[in-house]
Amino acid sequence: MSKQEKITAVKGMNDILPQDSHLWQLFENTAQSVVQSYGFQQIRTPIVEDTALFKRAIGAVTDIVEKEMYSFEDSMNGDLLTLRPEGTAGAVRAVIEHNLVYEGPKRLWYTGPMFRHERPQRGRYRQFYQFGCEAVGFTGPDVDAEMIMMCRRLWDDLGLPEIRLELNSIGDAEERARHRVDLIAYLEKHEDLLDAEAKRRLHSNPLRILDTKNPAMQEMVNGAPKLLDYLGEESLAHFNGVRKILDHNNIPYVINTRLVRGLDYYNRTVFEWVTDALGSQGTVCAGGRYDPLIASFGGKPTPAVGFAMGIERLLELMKEAGEPEMPNQCDVYLVHQGEAAQLQAFVLGERLRDAGLDVIMHGSTLAGAGSFKSQMKKADGAGAAFAVIIGEDEVTNNTASVKAMRAAEGEQQQTSVPFDQVVDFVVDQITDGGDHHHHVHDEHCNH
Repeated sequence: MSKQEKITAVKGMNDILPQDSHLWQLFENTAQSVVQSYGFQQIRTPIVEDTALFKRAIGAVTDIVEKEMYSFEDSMNGDLLTLRPEGTAGAVRAVIEHNLVYEGPKRLWYTGPMFRHERPQRGRYRQFYQFGCEAVGFTGPDVDAEMIMMCRRLWDDLGLPEIRLELNSIGDAEERARHRVDLIAYLEKHEDLLDAEAKRRLHSNPLRILDTKNPAMQEMVNGAPKLLDYLGEESLAHFNGVRKILDHNNIPYVINTRLVRGLDYYNRTVFEWVTDALGSQGTVCAGGRYDPLIASFGGKPTPAVGFAMGIERLLELMKEAGEPEMPNQCDVYLVHQGEAAQLQAFVLGERLRDAGLDVIMHGSTLAGAGSFKSQMKKADGAGAAFAVIIGEDEVTNNTASVKAMRAAEGEQQQTSVPFDQVVDFVVDQITDGGDHHHHVHDEHCNH
């Protein structure tokens, strides 16, 4: 019989293995805690949406729609569907569909996988994860500033000091239209300096040329007309309002007049958090105001501002900053030998979990149950604070041996404890013995 061919993951779509998951959990728990402290609520939208949603939201002539989307026809009914390439479009669709702002503005957050068919590179994959926020129904510069300050708090809580803020305003549609005329005229005068990508965008999306990373074009682009000079009174007042709040709260930023968005629905405030620690992929979080989007989806005109961050890139930064230690897997490891001991170990394990402790029960493998010595090695490897040991003698005497795995030299390491007192004994040791200060889940503390 021929050997089955091994199936591997799709290129650019990665497994997150147990040894890395603690870092993901740390990021997700920290981000969730930060945004909830500002009153944001979670929204979960489907991974698959109608292809028309992204064509309308992102624009049919953008790279994402033209080259990067995973789109397909549903073979069951012929629907044209797409794996979501970003999170805003689905959130906005849900806001309109469920009339979420009927009772008033909403602060929303989401997290999950997005999909783009681009060349995989460090921190950039075909299935990648984003964390994002959308504040819907707020018009003033205050919520723009709040979004930015929320990001700053997240970087502080994650221990990432090397992320800096770039800020700009791209005004409103008519201001951009006036700027566009002058920008195209300027770029046409320097057409000999434009690369192929810039020439392609010259008339379809000239703003994006300002965003170029091509070294040969930097000087020419720096001399281009600046959108800030075209802002009317309202747009300027909004931008100055954002700046005033940031200045008052000592949030440093630089105004980057070349910071733009290629999508028509963005207006006024745009911001990016950037770092030099990841090579060329400098942006870790991008945000901005998109007041026209909801109306363009058929909803009532509703102002909105949001941001999204790539989780993989932030995890790279967390590693650079010094990875936090992997937390221990458990408080107690149950070591047992013989059938009667195993039955008693199950009972004790449930009682210990009732008290809020994390417990790993030793399980047999192809090699058998394992000797006491090999089981104790496993207990040590799991980082357990205590091993609770049950053998034939313990079953006969109705006791368990409790061994402190992290005891300092000179401290008593092993104690014989009656079965019905094991839970109290271990909980007392963990909560009192500063050295083994493992958690006891709060909600169980009163058991």
